[in-house]
Amino acid sequence: MKKKVAIAGATGFIGKWFIDTYHETYDIIALSRGEVKDDQYPSVEWRRADLYSLSSTTDALKGADYALYLVHSMNPSTRMNQGSFEDTDLLLADNFARSAEACGLKQIIFIGGILPKETNDYSKHLKSRYETELTLGSRSVPLTTIRAGIVVGPGGSSFSVVEELVRKLPVMACPQWCKSPSEPVDIADILNFIERSLGNEEVYGEAIEVAGPEVTSYMEMLEITSQELNKKRWIFSIPFFTLGFSKLWVALFSGTSITFVSPLIDSLRHDMRADKTQKFHWKGEVPIEKSIRKALYEKFPRIKRSYDEEEERNTVRSVQRLSNPGNKPAEWVADIYPRWLDKYFKFILKATMSGNLIRFHLFNIVLLELTYMPSRSDENRRLFFITGGALCKRTDMGWLEFRSVMKNEHVISAIHRFVPTLPWFIYKNTQAIGHLFIMNEFNRFLKRQ
Repeated sequence: MKKKVAIAGATGFIGKWFIDTYHETYDIIALSRGEVKDDQYPSVEWRRADLYSLSSTTDALKGADYALYLVHSMNPSTRMNQGSFEDTDLLLADNFARSAEACGLKQIIFIGGILPKETNDYSKHLKSRYETELTLGSRSVPLTTIRAGIVVGPGGSSFSVVEELVRKLPVMACPQWCKSPSEPVDIADILNFIERSLGNEEVYGEAIEVAGPEVTSYMEMLEITSQELNKKRWIFSIPFFTLGFSKLWVALFSGTSITFVSPLIDSLRHDMRADKTQKFHWKGEVPIEKSIRKALYEKFPRIKRSYDEEEERNTVRSVQRLSNPGNKPAEWVADIYPRWLDKYFKFILKATMSGNLIRFHLFNIVLLELTYMPSRSDENRRLFFITGGALCKRTDMGWLEFRSVMKNEHVISAIHRFVPTLPWFIYKNTQAIGHLFIMNEFNRFLKRQ
């Protein structure tokens, strides 16, 4: 019987290659936020999943035996996204771990990043990847993490930055981070590592550091790429580039956003070689020259997808990580929040609680009404539907939640798919700013507890 594998992030670089390579080997359940029009792989079952929603994620994983987690929340999914990608990644990983446990999965495989050995001061990107790893492995479903540096292959976004720089710039003055050693891995090797891990109980609960067959640097990759493209390029390093200027420079000349290149550069400034003293250390076979040649000239799988417009265009998501020095459960934070609001704003804002209803009043006007959902909550998660109030345009879409993550080290507060009543320009310059102010003040309060 074929293994049934669910892929979160199925329309991304590694996800598409996994489907293209193994669609006949495994029964694949491919998860996507938008509708997918796929006539290339008739055996693949596509399911729409909102990974921000615990219930939607659980429904999407039903029937799967294994899961491949390839999600990174760099792209916004609503008109306004308040919060960092690190906090959002933490929330998504916790959702997925909970859902995998509820569905009785046998294993989760996660593609993470090589962690620098020379420092514990990780970049935001690497720290987020490590937190995601810890969160995915925090429940009963065994996690196997494959930690890799740059993955090179046709359609890969990291290598596309290299290609664009070489095509556009005859002269490249490279910052010092371009000379940091790394071991880029070919996409074919990554797929092989995933297959070796899938259902392999020997690597349950393990982190595997993987590497390409040779040590190189970003600067050497630029030189190899220029040779493969038969373009004469003057490539040299200079010592006085600041990290911020490097990000701006790469984003400008590669045609990509600074949001995308920032984590890449933050990671590459470290020594990104795999730790050969680890219990599991796997080495790929594809040399870097061949890998770059493939990335430049071979076709890559394309999957047609479409994202339906939100039921309301002006939707908001706001995700904040709150301090929790007392390691309180989420239920405590959720219970104290309306009481703190009531006390903080004194006579201006009033919070009233009746049964499962919480209402926030400004004088006699109900600004917001929340309905607590005990059947979908536990001590580490409190869920409230947004069911009314003058500030809320839709009463059938949004929800607020508090949840404990990383063994109660943090609590995530998140509002999803909220639709404001105020005109958008007024909302983003008043209510949206006010919400962030309130959450920052609440966080200060929690730090003192």
